[in-house]
Amino acid sequence: MAKGKLALGALIGAAAGFISGVLLAPKSGKETRDEIKKDALKAKATAEKEVKEATAKVKAEATKLKNEATKTADEVYGKAKVVAKDVTTKAKEIKGHFEEAAKDSKKTLAAKPKATPKKK
Repeated sequence: MAKGKLALGALIGAAAGFISGVLLAPKSGKETRDEIKKDALKAKATAEKEVKEATAKVKAEATKLKNEATKTADEVYGKAKVVAKDVTTKAKEIKGHFEEAAKDSKKTLAAKPKATPKKK
């Protein structure tokens, strides 16, 4: 029951406000509509300008971030190439040392006479 009374009161209040506004308005309906239209167009133009400015700022920031990311990626790539070259060089050095050690081992083994097993 309370909801019905509240809705009826809101409806009567809205109607009274509308009627009061129309009767007490200093301008005619056409003038009021023209003013509302003018204000709406002004608000639309302002909003469009703000959207363009915001879009330009976002694009500029995105370009800045892209350039920074590209620069960082290039630096990382350059450092990775240097590290890869260093690793390759070290691996070749180590391989050379092992090959040299293997040759020395073969020479040592070939130079030693084989011991004959002792008989019991």
